[in-house]
Amino acid sequence: MSMNRRSFLQLAAGSAALSVCGFPSLVSAGDKVSIVVIGGGYGGATAARYLLDYLPGASVTLVEKNKDYYSCPFSNEVLGGEKSMDDIKFGYDGLAAKGVKVVIDEVTGVDMDGKKVSTANSGKIPYDYLVVSPGISFRDNIEGYDAEVFPHAWKAGPQTVLLRKKLEAMEDGGVVMLAAPPNPFRCPPGPYERAAQIAHYLKHHKPKSKLIIMDSKDKFSKQGLFMEGYKKHYDGIVEWRSAANDGKVLAVNADSGELVTEFDEHKPAVANVIPAQKAGVLASSLGLTDDSGWCPVDQRTFESSVHSDVYVIGDACIAGAMPKSGYSANSQGKVCAAAIAAKVKGYEMPNPSYLNTCYSLITPEHGISVAAVYRLQDGTIAGVKGAGGLSPLNASDETRKAEAMYARSWFRNITTDLFG
Repeated sequence: MSMNRRSFLQLAAGSAALSVCGFPSLVSAGDKVSIVVIGGGYGGATAARYLLDYLPGASVTLVEKNKDYYSCPFSNEVLGGEKSMDDIKFGYDGLAAKGVKVVIDEVTGVDMDGKKVSTANSGKIPYDYLVVSPGISFRDNIEGYDAEVFPHAWKAGPQTVLLRKKLEAMEDGGVVMLAAPPNPFRCPPGPYERAAQIAHYLKHHKPKSKLIIMDSKDKFSKQGLFMEGYKKHYDGIVEWRSAANDGKVLAVNADSGELVTEFDEHKPAVANVIPAQKAGVLASSLGLTDDSGWCPVDQRTFESSVHSDVYVIGDACIAGAMPKSGYSANSQGKVCAAAIAAKVKGYEMPNPSYLNTCYSLITPEHGISVAAVYRLQDGTIAGVKGAGGLSPLNASDETRKAEAMYARSWFRNITTDLFG
């Protein structure tokens, strides 16, 4: 049965269903097995929750160094003023209530041969299977980079607060520069939604100001839709400079506050500089990355290509055509949990499918999205032709308002599913 785009988005907004054909037949009181999940974001929290669903007899331990999790999805709305930090803050009591052993501690190492996770304060935690969801870290591609002077805010939390405070302190008439990173990076539409959200704040509170996107690329995700939205709502406020138009930031000067490109130097009132990215520091320290800086995995199961019985999900892994996004991590966490359950029970892993939808809010009532379904083809995750798609250009205000509603519904449902 075919599914049109509207139906797909409504399903994506309201559902967190597993996309593994036939897997419910494996659910039963399970073998006694110990599984440790490192990282409590969209990928790790999903894996921990669904592992218990698929293996009710298992011991599932989630190790996360922060007691509060701040969601990257919808953190841009904090900068725009539509949400507070409390609105994107979640804890792990819901997972604990479901039976996950939550350990708030920092991982200091993993003995892959002895199958033990070492922590700073909780000793060593043994495992039969290990799931690693370490997120991202940053490359040294911008000379002189200082995150306190040029906050990236690409990990929601204190950096988000810092950037918001810089915007609030800026005088009306000041210029904000947002330096977007090269591919691949977490949340491909994210910098451009952020530009819209900052422009929303400027329009209502600092109307003499403007924002310039300094880009390391010559094209970006949902470009036509963003440019249409900028024109409609922020004409004269938002400007985009491509890499070919000297938009690529090569260096910064923390003392003067300047951004340096190939042909010019700029001194904005506020600079949001997002460096190039790679897998989280933990992934590289455990030897899970390859020369690309990301983690190669069996894309059918997300088992590491480097270490057996170790699985890597979320932004850190190499997942074919899937973008690095919260919804991708959620989908991967479910497939990974299914793969581990199948391995424990001695079943063949069912053929997985994977989902992603990335919503972006240009204003509180102007939403756009890109959606896709993925399947495994010759060992690589590839998009299913004709499934999902982009929001249409020149859509009605009612359509844009509906997509904004779907975006908020998606966020509410997926965070409730994960954190209770």
